[in-house]
Amino acid sequence: MDYPILYSFVRCPYAMRARMALKLTEIKCEIREVRLNNKPKHMIDMSPKGTVPVLVLENNIIDESNEIIEWALSFNNVFDGNLDEDQKELTSRLIELFDSKFKYNLDRYKYATRYENIDINKHKMECLKILINLEDLISKDEWFLGKSINKLDISILPFIRQFRIADTDWFDKQNQITGIQQILDNFLNSKLFKDIMFKYDVWTENDIPQFFP
Repeated sequence: MDYPILYSFVRCPYAMRARMALKLTEIKCEIREVRLNNKPKHMIDMSPKGTVPVLVLENNIIDESNEIIEWALSFNNVFDGNLDEDQKELTSRLIELFDSKFKYNLDRYKYATRYENIDINKHKMECLKILINLEDLISKDEWFLGKSINKLDISILPFIRQFRIADTDWFDKQNQITGIQQILDNFLNSKLFKDIMFKYDVWTENDIPQFFP
């Protein structure tokens, strides 16, 4: 195969973080945009769990977004040297928090109809509580840990974006998280965000390949 194949869905936060890693590390791939209610057979054959992103390599399949990020950084560590050891440890801890507790509550707030006996406000407030705690840890610069974008930014901003979308007016009025609101705004107006949110045609068998970035 000439290039890795990335199965992706434009709005999926996990796929977004994978696309950002590939974009920042300048790794070209064939991108196959899918619809999660009509998953291609080849994607399921490669990764039976049926979630995106899926990165198909010549001798390997990577179907976890964090592993795709690490794979991309192994070729071109664009974040190397940006963080000290304490910041690296903080990054790992916060990514794990957002992938577990934040995502758990986000799903039950934003997609409450998928669950039974859900207290929407409770899950909303749990997400806000995590963001308030994050507010005390972030820099006053353009990104969470300074002037340069880092792994923490690409890993958690897609989920914060989803949280905001669930109730934009309410989110924008929360004066306890003004630093996070500004960083999210920086992200949403960045060239990186615009590039990774380009809307590719949905892939079908025998299509002419589309490439990212």
